[in-house]
Amino acid sequence: MTLKILLPLSLAFIMFSMGLSLVLDDFKRVVTHPLAMGFGLVSQMLMLPIIAFILVSLFSLEPNLAVGLIILAACPGGITSNLLTHIAGGDSALSVSLTAVTSLAGVLSIPIIVNLGMAWYAGSTDTLALPLGSMITGVFVISTLPLVMGMSLRHFRRVWALRIEPGARKAAVFLFILIVAATFMGQWGSIGEFFSEAGPAVITLNLATIAFALAGAKMLRLERRQAIAIGLECGLQNAAMGIFVAGTLLANNTMVIPSIIYALVMNISAAAFIVANRDTARGYLFSR
Repeated sequence: MTLKILLPLSLAFIMFSMGLSLVLDDFKRVVTHPLAMGFGLVSQMLMLPIIAFILVSLFSLEPNLAVGLIILAACPGGITSNLLTHIAGGDSALSVSLTAVTSLAGVLSIPIIVNLGMAWYAGSTDTLALPLGSMITGVFVISTLPLVMGMSLRHFRRVWALRIEPGARKAAVFLFILIVAATFMGQWGSIGEFFSEAGPAVITLNLATIAFALAGAKMLRLERRQAIAIGLECGLQNAAMGIFVAGTLLANNTMVIPSIIYALVMNISAAAFIVANRDTARGYLFSR
């Protein structure tokens, strides 16, 4: 019960802290840098769910795990994607813009994608309902509204927002770790039971999405820094949002499992990604 209360409050604070770092100019890059932004948005909001649907079929996941993977794929970029993009030498402005657009669009994209997944598997289990209205409301109240509040504070009280933003971001990262750890401990038995089934699909989703982003960026001849930003933005999902949607809005503990596993996997792959792009591999991967 405590987790059910703290989870939405923590997620709301995470989104609020993200809003503190955003300004209206972050959205203008959709027009000023259409190729990089367009490819990033297609990779994040279209290809990621498509890859998830393909993996669900390839790995023959049971319905609740299948929907859990799709929930994860529907979520926007994570709280750490902008920071890790900067560390990796990527285009931080592009990363911030992608996070901003996908986070705001999530109020519609998350319910639509998740409900498509649930409709696909509705015939397999009686536990899958289609709460489109309540899901839109839940995502708006916990995600979009706090994000807009943070942006508004940055716009109208810029000096104060800049002063509290670093501390708020650190607190948000801590809350994200706390959410994952608490959910991990609470679902330890289920994770052990389903890891052999869900683990390979989750790991493949993470690696396949990053690989698609990098390959597409190379084909489009985007700058290396842009490719890094898109790769990390696609590989670092908002797992806390996935946990909230599955565990709170849908009240299904099994659907939570892919998001928990992904929260651990994505940080390992991100660390490897950063090392690769600080090494000689950068010139080979992103040679023009």
